[in-house]
Amino acid sequence: MIRVTIRSGETSEKLLQRFKRTVAKEGLLKEIKKRSFYEKPSEEKRRKQREFEKLMRKKDRKTSIKETRRKHRRR
Repeated sequence: MIRVTIRSGETSEKLLQRFKRTVAKEGLLKEIKKRSFYEKPSEEKRRKQREFEKLMRKKDRKTSIKETRRKHRRR
């Protein structure tokens, strides 16, 4: 359950912004969209595999960037 308490002197717009930010951080909207329709088990496996591959490509990019920065610093 997400709770956002109003701070002293805070406007309703700021409170709404904080609420939206916390909902986004928790991934609540993503979860609701995912559960709004039935996903076959085979489709779920394929989606999870694609997400995993995407995550690994991202990690590989980060490590390669770090390595190139290290090489440039040594010179």
